[in-house]
Amino acid sequence: MAKAIHTMIRVFDLDRSLDFYQRAFGLRVAARMDFDDFTLAYLRNEESDFEIELTWNKDQEEPYSHGSGYGHLAVCVADVEGEHGRFAAEGLNPNPVKQMQHEGSPLARFFFVQDPDGYKIEVIEQGGRYQ
Repeated sequence: MAKAIHTMIRVFDLDRSLDFYQRAFGLRVAARMDFDDFTLAYLRNEESDFEIELTWNKDQEEPYSHGSGYGHLAVCVADVEGEHGRFAAEGLNPNPVKQMQHEGSPLARFFFVQDPDGYKIEVIEQGGRYQ
């Protein structure tokens, strides 16, 4: 059986991205590997062993394009309204909180935020299938 262990995204400014992920989600560097041409930084917090791998290519001269294939990363929180307020206070510019229904029943309360490279992250309130 396979176990998901990380997702990788390329970042233009590693320090700016590290600051965002720490302030937004409490993710800290679990491992950092510096090479001549690139650096890998693996981020995680106490909530999960799943990591985000930030790849910083040192010769990248302009921000990355996401193309039409990238969707989003999703995280769960206990209190979506509280987190939304905290993100706003941190100056992270969250989108408004929304609620989605499925077959007449509440499915999810969530908001989106973008990291410094424009990657979308969905912040979902825990409940139902979102744990």
